[in-house]
Amino acid sequence: MAWRTLAAVAAVALVVAYAVGSGRWVSTGSTWYLSLAQPAWQPPPWVFGVIWPYNFTMLAVLGVVISLRAPAGRVALWLVALAASAAFAVAWAYLFYGPHALLAAAVSLSLAAVITGVLTWVAAERSGWALLAIAPYQVWVVLAASLSWGYVALHGAGATGVTR
Repeated sequence: MAWRTLAAVAAVALVVAYAVGSGRWVSTGSTWYLSLAQPAWQPPPWVFGVIWPYNFTMLAVLGVVISLRAPAGRVALWLVALAASAAFAVAWAYLFYGPHALLAAAVSLSLAAVITGVLTWVAAERSGWALLAIAPYQVWVVLAASLSWGYVALHGAGATGVTR
């Protein structure tokens, strides 16, 4: 199997691991989460159901396109940045919904947002349509990081469900 095909398979596998990892930890229906005061800019729940399928699909498609068409160095950069960004995003899900370590979760998601900038840059180098495709994800991760900091502001570094 050619290296480009392996890279494309790796890109899709990273996105699947990201989706599964996020799904494993995110628990928006938990009593703890429902008891939290939300930042004023929290989108309504239906937005999450629309944006995440788009984000995961787009990341997989762009991963395949970049793997098959970009220079080798950019393919490697895409895969490393995708793995790191996804790892920090999944860590956010665990930290936020598991031990309720809100400060650590906000830092983790902020790192994911910064690293996602590398993905956006690589996509923008490929084409205008790739930049347009990834732009909603970049905006979403930045918004999510700001929401995470909003939860820290409302509840402190760790939350027990008691609002300030």
